[in-house]
Amino acid sequence: MLVLITYDVSTETAAGRKRLRKVAKQCVNHGQRVQNSVFECLLDAAQYAVLKAELTKLIDPEVDSLRFYQLGNHYQNKVEHVGVRPAFQQDDVLIF
Repeated sequence: MLVLITYDVSTETAAGRKRLRKVAKQCVNHGQRVQNSVFECLLDAAQYAVLKAELTKLIDPEVDSLRFYQLGNHYQNKVEHVGVRPAFQQDDVLIF
């Protein structure tokens, strides 16, 4: 399923900047950045549960926030895009 993850991490302190880097790194490891704090991740249910738990542990819920949008398996007709596209689609075949 496609999951859209957005976050807002307070960067007013050094600890906040460190949390931001950790949250971004976890998201990069599981998906593709589509905006500064927005990632599209193709995950199965187990991967989604693990990632959500990991991200939840990283933030400070008093000053940070996470949002998860589950767009499902038929996400292609739920997402519209205008402007420059990412370099590749997540479900495309990549050959190295």
